[in-house]
Amino acid sequence: HGQKMISVAEALDRVLNLVRPVGCESVPLAEAAGRILAEHVVAERDQPPFNASSMDGYALRSEDLETRDQFEIIGESPAGRSFEGEVASGQTVRIFTGGRMPKGSDRVVIQEDVHREGKRIRLKSECNQDAYVRYAGGDFRRGDRLEAPTKITPARLALAASMNANRIVIRKRPVIAFIPNGDELAMPGERLHADQVVASNAFGLRAILEDAGARFRSLPIARDSFASLSTAFEFAEGADLIVTSGGASVGEYDLVRQTAGKLGMQTEFYKVAMRPGKPLMAGRLNGTPIVGLPGNPVSSLVCGYVFLVPAIRAMLGLPSGPLPRSSGILSSPIGPNGPREHYMRAKLSSRDDANVLQVFEKQDSSLISVLAEADALAVRPPNQGPLSAGDPMAYIPLN
Repeated sequence: HGQKMISVAEALDRVLNLVRPVGCESVPLAEAAGRILAEHVVAERDQPPFNASSMDGYALRSEDLETRDQFEIIGESPAGRSFEGEVASGQTVRIFTGGRMPKGSDRVVIQEDVHREGKRIRLKSECNQDAYVRYAGGDFRRGDRLEAPTKITPARLALAASMNANRIVIRKRPVIAFIPNGDELAMPGERLHADQVVASNAFGLRAILEDAGARFRSLPIARDSFASLSTAFEFAEGADLIVTSGGASVGEYDLVRQTAGKLGMQTEFYKVAMRPGKPLMAGRLNGTPIVGLPGNPVSSLVCGYVFLVPAIRAMLGLPSGPLPRSSGILSSPIGPNGPREHYMRAKLSSRDDANVLQVFEKQDSSLISVLAEADALAVRPPNQGPLSAGDPMAYIPLN
């Protein structure tokens, strides 16, 4: 492989080629919100199943309206209990919203448009012209489908229920085993000594990946030794994807790659032409895909968005590719870009229907406080010249 840096697009293609869709499970509808539908839901009946009234009023024959203004009430049709007889000329049935339209009737006159006297109604002179009927199959027909794969939103959940599905088949959540690595790391809340750094990546990545639909298993911090790391890899067994953080930079501390290599990993690549995030590694360890993220918190979260979210989408059987980008304009000029694709932290606002990107001055990849302020990653292609205020710029929305 040598030391050649590959492009973000190529690195993403290779990561997506490493992962496979996970298995499926059948669950009760009530447990499916937010999950990914894996098999189509097919409607068992028309919705509405019959012509129904959309208002409270009186069901009658529309042709009668041209010749009469008085009708005899022969029964009623509340929702769930329909009138069994037939409406003949000069007759009407008191009907309520959702009630089935009686045989022979095709029109509802709303109650506001009639005077009722005992068993008769008389129409007022100004009669509303709408039919007030919801026709059978107007929403969907038997055999119509809620197509998979798709995310089960609240409305799709209601649609599946009205199609009469009580269980549906969804994708399992891909299990991501996360291995933080470094002698200097300690967990938040521990007593820290002078040389230690708090391990924050697990928390940011968990939020990104669970939001994308994965299950996140955070393993204990692996120390910088072959023994500690190979134990961590053993613990990661059974995961759909192993993600490490730290220990991936070049040089003698490049332990993750060496250890995984000794355990039989085939490396796909380990350097990407991007900022932040150059030391990114990907491969396969005993059949399980593995992605090694930089230890740097900002780099690891940016790589989480750029590579891992699309990978999880692919594992969920969703159409996958780069995260969708939006277009905005710069609020102030920025200097030329170097040889790597740059994901710049930026603040988003809107002015005259345009999305305005204010790119932060400080872009050092160790500054997590700057990422915490950002709501967009402005994306610059390699070797782009200087840009002026008002120039267009693509960005990935965050949060």
